[in-house]
Amino acid sequence: MAYGRMEIYDWLEVLVLVEPFAPEAAQVVAVPGNPVQHPGLLQTLADRTVTLMPAPPYAETSETFVGLAGAVRVVDRLLGPGGCPWDQAQTHESLKRHLVEETYEVVEAIDSGDLEKLREELGDLLLQPLLHAQMEALAGSWGSDEVAQGLIDKLVRRHPHVFGDASVADADEVLKNWDRIKQSEKGGEPRSILEGVPKSLPALLRAFEVSKRAARVGFEWPDIEAVFAKLREEEAEFLEALAGGDPSRIEAEMGDLLFTLVNVARWARVEPEDALRRMLDRFTDRFQAMEATADRPLRDLTAAEWDALWERSKASVG
Repeated sequence: MAYGRMEIYDWLEVLVLVEPFAPEAAQVVAVPGNPVQHPGLLQTLADRTVTLMPAPPYAETSETFVGLAGAVRVVDRLLGPGGCPWDQAQTHESLKRHLVEETYEVVEAIDSGDLEKLREELGDLLLQPLLHAQMEALAGSWGSDEVAQGLIDKLVRRHPHVFGDASVADADEVLKNWDRIKQSEKGGEPRSILEGVPKSLPALLRAFEVSKRAARVGFEWPDIEAVFAKLREEEAEFLEALAGGDPSRIEAEMGDLLFTLVNVARWARVEPEDALRRMLDRFTDRFQAMEATADRPLRDLTAAEWDALWERSKASVG
């Protein structure tokens, strides 16, 4: 019988194959990550009888991990034999909320202007796709290399003005080319220009993307004054619904009013999600300043005292 043993050398799992009664014919194959992640390698060994034994516990060494390849190897170790029980228990489904949370922490770091914080949060976010990819690698499917190669191929195809001989006049033409190339990749014209807008996006982000895509195919007002006219029309319809007292109609008209405001933002070249988030940050700072400087509970203040305190907080925190 031939025996195989995996050992950790420089954070490569090494498969040692010993031929029956022929130790001199031993072969050492260096495999990045867990050998079971490499079905192609195992297929070449199909004519051998190989017993894989768990790798020994990791012992501290001077080994360092560098760059993206090092990050992938660390994730492999977390998910593999002797790794982290929490990481090993995760699924694509259970990791969804962590991906969303880390994304918003990156956004918060960008808004703060703290580049060191941004570097740290980008690393936390990077962990999420690495976990998803290497979970699949461990299952013998695809891994980080395949994900990266798919991205490379897509970017090269969709930037012919960079990697080919196409030319573009401006960023708007780049977007039109992107849509055209994307459609050809998927077999021609999509059933709808709105295909691909994730329904799980926050509503304000989804509304902005839907608005942009509809405008790209001509569903558009001639100028921003026409958008404001539509806004006034939607306001009147909302007030009429409010007076009627029908909750379902009130909700529907509020949705129409909000979507029109999103179009105002698009015409003003303002990202509505960013605008609202920064407004909430300002409001939070000002309100907390009011709480800190009020000489009695805010609920006990008169309307005039509220106004005066609010103006002072705006002056103090911006």
